Amino acid sequence: MSTSHRIEEWWKTYVRDLKAEDLQRLFTRDTREAYEFFARHIDPKQFEGLPWHQRAAVRLRLFFTAFTMKLSPARRVVYAASLIFAVAGFITLIRWRAAEVHVNGVDFVIPGVALPNGIVSLLIAFALVNLLVLLEVADRLSLKNDLEIAREIQKAMLPPGRFRAPGADVAGLSRPANTVGGDFYEILPLGEGRLVTAVGDVAGKGSPAALLMALLLAMMRTLVDERLQPDALLERLNVQVCRQAPGTRFITLFYSVFDMTTGELTYVNAGHTTPLVLCADGTVTRLHQGGVALGMFEASTFETGRVTLGPDDLLAIYSDGITEAENPAGVPFDERGLEEVLLAERRNNVAAIGSAVVKAVERHTSDVRFADDLTLLLLRHSTVRVVTGV
Repeated sequence: MSTSHRIEEWWKTYVRDLKAEDLQRLFTRDTREAYEFFARHIDPKQFEGLPWHQRAAVRLRLFFTAFTMKLSPARRVVYAASLIFAVAGFITLIRWRAAEVHVNGVDFVIPGVALPNGIVSLLIAFALVNLLVLLEVADRLSLKNDLEIAREIQKAMLPPGRFRAPGADVAGLSRPANTVGGDFYEILPLGEGRLVTAVGDVAGKGSPAALLMALLLAMMRTLVDERLQPDALLERLNVQVCRQAPGTRFITLFYSVFDMTTGELTYVNAGHTTPLVLCADGTVTRLHQGGVALGMFEASTFETGRVTLGPDDLLAIYSDGITEAENPAGVPFDERGLEEVLLAERRNNVAAIGSAVVKAVERHTSDVRFADDLTLLLLRHSTVRVVTGV
């Protein structure tokens, strides 16, 4: 195959599916919408009454400031440096010259500039690249705004972080690695002194995991209203996940029903990280019984486990974002690190214990941002009578 033919084939592949209206929209609607996005806070009164050239200069300055201030400080500095180098390069290419003009025996010297060949092409390329940067930043910021709204909706779907009732003191927290995440927790009173507690973790993170998290939470709450036993509930839930979720996704879930009067906890662990029960005498019990993660096999069955929490015993249900958090050397926080914090802080209230765990993970990773979603739910069998919902 000749070189010209290969170039022709490459070009056909490169511009495949390109339509004339796409280019037209790029320079009309998309560019206009990007300008309006960045200029929406510019007050037109700032350049009223100015001559057109001053008005254009003020508008350009305000727009440039609005655009660059949307960038992070580091990117803002890099972008400003690129502009400075570009302008310096263009000035270097320009050659100043003087033209001599002879009029009626008098010689005149007229200053001017000599533009080297190719500088117009460089200016066009520079303008087009900056236009693409402008459009991309506008698109990303619009998406970020949508994600912030989704984050607020996701937070509203979760129960309040603290629940107190005679026989139970519960605290839950969840921190997504990105704007939204796939972890969740549930604290749901059933009446008759019973309380549903659950922690789930959708495989992956970000928007896809958050959508599945919302779907699972809605389905689980619907099934809870049917007063099913934990094993039957998870079997029904697993069937729906298999039918509704993509085959490449699965969900780990620890689901339990706690009797606040007797301290009995009936649970199913569907492939989730193993919860810990810290007994008042310092011993630690792990809750394994259950089955595989949801969404793997439609015919999966689950085994119910039972354990009785004594007065002041503490149950810790957590996602792998805690135990798998690594320090700069690649060493995970691990279950041992979690257990040490829980044992050291166990006499504090559950909310303070949760905060201590998060701070310990932050110290371990040397960062306040985590690589994976982090969720923790703590339940203490309390014998102190308190007011519900405080």
